Amino acid sequence: MSKTAEVSLSENAVYRVIDGEIKKVDKPGVGFGKQVITWQDDKPLFYEISYTKR
Repeated sequence: MSKTAEVSLSENAVYRVIDGEIKKVDKPGVGFGKQVITWQDDKPLFYEISYTKR
């Protein structure tokens, strides 16, 4: 069974797909940031967001 989802290409964003469901990953708060996604058994299990302010 195939599912289709739509995302806006006018918005800068990162998405993850788990078991056919698409979810938007939160953005870093302010300044410089990074998103680390941890995978287990070929699935993105959880993510960590951090940022640095100057």
